[in-house]
Amino acid sequence: MKEISVKGQKRTATGKKASKELRKEGMVPCNLYGEKNEKGLPEAFAFTASYSELRKAVYTPEVYVVNLDIDGEAHKAVIKELQFHPTTDALLHADFYEVNETKPITIGIPVKLNGLAQGVRDGGKLNLSIRKINVTAPYKQIPEVLNIDVTNLQLGKAIKVGALSFEGLEIATSPEVVVCSVKATRASRSAAAAAEAEA
Repeated sequence: MKEISVKGQKRTATGKKASKELRKEGMVPCNLYGEKNEKGLPEAFAFTASYSELRKAVYTPEVYVVNLDIDGEAHKAVIKELQFHPTTDALLHADFYEVNETKPITIGIPVKLNGLAQGVRDGGKLNLSIRKINVTAPYKQIPEVLNIDVTNLQLGKAIKVGALSFEGLEIATSPEVVVCSVKATRASRSAAAAAEAEA
């Protein structure tokens, strides 16, 4: 997984009013859910980061490990949840989940289709149904993309999550979910009809 660095500052004032003021200053309220403390409870604290720094990790199809520098303290984390404004799509809030090299995490990784499907060669159209598949593994084992070979995918057929496997990764998305399929087009139906007529 690619890494990106973001600086932040701890915040003591929380609530809607404080968050609104922060956003006016170009800052985004955030939470970091961290490792367990001495009492065995997960640590969580509030901080802020600038919108200009966060947007590099948010408005992208890629998935990053974020190197957070919060008041000089280093934390490695992944984005857990984002809240956007319903009409402007502006980032309102971000939740981060701290990671280490051994603890498995579950995260959505982009799908990349490789090869020219047989069904496309026969006149069909390749449709991608989901853009990300959820996988579970320590973050160092998680790739930037999940490569799927579609070369042998026939016209009218689909690839489901259950047919996939990736070394070192446990797939968390339901096996019944369709990843991609080749659907018949008018051209492919005409070609099939012509072939039948010839036969």
